[in-house]
Amino acid sequence: MNTFWVTLSASVIVVLLSIASLPLLNNNANYLKYLRRSSSEVADLVVTNGTIYTSDDSLPFADSMAISNSRILRVGNYSSIKKLARTLTKELNLHGKIVVPGFIDSHVHFIPGGLQMARVELRGVNTKDLFVEKIRKAVANVKEGSWLLGGGWNNDIWGGDLPMASWIDSVTPHNPVWLARMDGHMGLANTLALTLAGISRNNENPNGGAIIRNNDGEPTGLLIDSAMKLVLPHIPEASVDERREALLRASSHALKRGVTTVVDFGRYFPGSSPEYPWDDFSDVYRWADLSGNMMTRICLFFPMETWSRLVDLMSKSGRVLSQWIYLGGVKAFADGSLGSNSAFFHEPYADDLNNYGLQVVDLDSLYNMTFSSDKSGLQVSIHAIGDRANDLILDMYASVASDKQIRDRRFRIEHAQHLAPGTVARFGEQSVVASVQPDHLLDDADSASKKLGCERAERGSYLFKSLLTKNAQLAFGSDWPVADINPLKSIRTSMKRVPPGWEKAWIPSECLCLKDALNAYTISAAHACFLDKYVGSLSPGKYADFVVLSTNSWEDFATEVFADVEATYVGGFKAYSIRPEDKSE
Repeated sequence: MNTFWVTLSASVIVVLLSIASLPLLNNNANYLKYLRRSSSEVADLVVTNGTIYTSDDSLPFADSMAISNSRILRVGNYSSIKKLARTLTKELNLHGKIVVPGFIDSHVHFIPGGLQMARVELRGVNTKDLFVEKIRKAVANVKEGSWLLGGGWNNDIWGGDLPMASWIDSVTPHNPVWLARMDGHMGLANTLALTLAGISRNNENPNGGAIIRNNDGEPTGLLIDSAMKLVLPHIPEASVDERREALLRASSHALKRGVTTVVDFGRYFPGSSPEYPWDDFSDVYRWADLSGNMMTRICLFFPMETWSRLVDLMSKSGRVLSQWIYLGGVKAFADGSLGSNSAFFHEPYADDLNNYGLQVVDLDSLYNMTFSSDKSGLQVSIHAIGDRANDLILDMYASVASDKQIRDRRFRIEHAQHLAPGTVARFGEQSVVASVQPDHLLDDADSASKKLGCERAERGSYLFKSLLTKNAQLAFGSDWPVADINPLKSIRTSMKRVPPGWEKAWIPSECLCLKDALNAYTISAAHACFLDKYVGSLSPGKYADFVVLSTNSWEDFATEVFADVEATYVGGFKAYSIRPEDKSE
């Protein structure tokens, strides 16, 4: 009897020690040790009979995998996976289909994208008449005196002429209008909106922005970068309910495209309030998390000028708030965009010889905020599109990191679109992440040649292959709603680089292979935001986020990159299916 009680007591102690040790299992190695110690490894779901690309170099391909408690339990061949199945284990037979890890969109403005889905959509409008007609139809459904909001227009696809308030004044006499350009760095206000904002010929251009004027000095209605702050405060803020609905719309849209994690830079653009991302964090994301309405994992970046608030939050809550919400870091802007002629270059624009673009922030102020953010352990990300802006930020990153404190910083440059000779190598040498958006090149191929000249544009634009060759890390994204969330399209763009109306690739030497493109949307994207312990590859211990594609031929996929998303799984549960009536798994 004494032996029995001694044995029982020892067993209880082992169990208690095991339970107490669970919070310490904060990395993959420890998590796997815990799995091995488990008295029985039983899968909730086994995925079989497919071609599974894992984004894990230790086992790039498998035909089956087992999932337990929302995480990958084992990846391998069917004979090793079937051992983990029991009576209640469900099976997903892929019938030869390809599976890839859940895509990570490395740059979105998630709630603005969801809001835009319910506003006037001007993406693809290719004539002035269609532009005006879209506004005329939309304003008919808006109460007199209310703001009409929309965006997505791209003047390059209707010949390049910039829109003016006079285009739409006659159809919007009783409603102020604000229509953002597709890149978010320029917007059009009608005359009523200009009047409400107090904008006239007497206004001076603000630092880091410009009011576009006609030959008589009168504002045309176009505002660039920080000049947008003259109008934006007059637009009623979206309500909490509207922003919550926007999150749900955005999440459903992302899942439809196979995106299971997004890096969200929020409602933060030149001229907007730095409070907006914080409002969305408290009013929308925390609400969704607590109420069970989160559908995709979110890594949040906040305006750099609020860095100390993020430090305080992280010190209290840590970086991982739940399986859904992760605190990423801080973001700032160095310049504008190519389409708005506000990207900052070493040489002037070929179509505007007195214009080098805009440096939208004081460099000393940016350095001080970057230094403080980095010293506090925050990840820093800065928007830079023009070659001079990229060089300025790389110089600044080198200076900040010169304190000889060896640390895994993972500095990021968002966009890195146009690079001067010699700049490519610096990304690898300084371990700076190039967070790039392949689909932007589809819009820029024609305009870049006009704005920069053919030789200059082809020498330094969207240098994906060169960056990888020089050991830089690429993270792919969309910049939604600037471009649509569509990883499969972006992967094809990065491999083919054929803009609309072109028969050949633009800068074919920069085309990627399928493996590099997939990794840029999966494991490299996860590493770029410090989430590689949790997502990015189909590896034991990570969340079971994966996408089932419509093709069953890897060779065809690698060559033509034509496939659709058939189903998206988050944590091993089906979050989207092209066949909504299918409720299995």
